[in-house]
Parts: sequence; structure tokens; C-alpha cells
Amino acid sequence: MTFLEYPDRELMMLSLADRIAGELADFLRREGRASLCVPGGTTPGPILDTLSGVDLDWGNVAVFLNDERWVAEDNPRSNTRLLRERLLRGKAHLARLIPLYAPAETPEDMLEALADGLRPHLPISVLLLGMGADMHTASLFPGADRLEEALSAQAPLLLPMRAEAAGEPRITLTAPVLAGAMNIHILITGPEKRAAIERAAGLSAQDAPVAAVLKNATVHWAE
Repeated sequence: MTFLEYPDRELMMLSLADRIAGELADFLRREGRASLCVPGGTTPGPILDTLSGVDLDWGNVAVFLNDERWVAEDNPRSNTRLLRERLLRGKAHLARLIPLYAPAETPEDMLEALADGLRPHLPISVLLLGMGADMHTASLFPGADRLEEALSAQAPLLLPMRAEAAGEPRITLTAPVLAGAMNIHILITGPEKRAAIERAAGLSAQDAPVAAVLKNATVHWAE
């Protein structure tokens, strides 16, 4: 992995937003389309805010999440809701949202349909990931019920995932889809997560799921 350290979080967020915009622009020039895969949660919010105002051919950009809680979009814990509030506005309102949730009792009920919607937009042009202090990324949690399957080279595009640390059932992109992205960025802050990602580099993906994507990733860190 490549490790980049920034003097403060504000500079990191602006620099990473600029880099992501540049990578998307390169794909749009070469291929006429691009895909951007982003995490939920509040940490990447400033990056999404900045990207929403960037002058890109957003109409040819497909945007989707790394993972989603299996809750409706009007739920405060919906990552899709955050994505609409932080990225899919301003100039980026023209981007095409590829859903990772559809109304159904369980993620298993909609897995095939959601995967069909995702498939045309792979491999991911630009992937932004976060990481928890437990070294999970997306919804690949240590000890999750289907982690081994999600880490397999033969894993499907999407899998339901349940873990004690996850709260609600989740749906997540699997390790081969994430690791196959053309540009991989991991955003972390604080000393605890820096220590965690350094530790993950020497562990198996079963123990530290983020290790599945570290080989070709650029890690962006600020205190």
C-alpha cells in the first residue's frame, strides 16, 4: 500500500476530493463513462460536499455505496440518504445512483436484482473506502456470518452480511469487487486507526478484512 500523511484533516479532505475528481475526469475522457463507489458515515462527508460542486460530466458517472444498512431511505441510519444529502446535489445531481437497497424484508430477497443493476458499472473506476478500528471495511466485519464467502475469489458481487458490530443486516460489495477497482483510496483519521491499518498489513483478511484491498490501495491519513 501507499501511505500518505497530511498535516490536518481539512487539507486531506480537499486533496483527496481533488484527486478523485481528476481520476474520474480521466476515465470520462478515455471511456466516456466512470463509476464512483463511496462509503457511508459522516467521515467522508467533506469529500462528498466538495465533489458535488466539481464540474464533471456527472451524467455519465454511476455512483454507488460500498455497503448499505438494510433500512429504508427515510431512516436516519440509511447511507443512501447521506449520499443524496452530501454528494447527489449541486453539479453532481446528474450522476446516476445505483441502489444497494430495495424495499423487501431481507437483503436476500433483492440480492440478484441489485447485483444486476451493479454489474454494468464494474470494474469500479474510483473506490473510496473507510475502515473501522476493528479493521473492517465496507460491511466486511471480522466474525461476520458470511465473511469467508465474501473474501473468496469466487464471491458474487454482493452478499448480505450480519455481524454483532453491524447492528442491522447489511448488504456489501465483496472483496474481489472492491480489490478489482482501478483506483483504491482508504480514508482514515486518528492514531487508533493508523495503528490498526499498520497492523492489518501483516494479518490475514479473515482477521483484518481491510487487508483484502490493501495491496493496491492508497491510504490517506491525518491526525
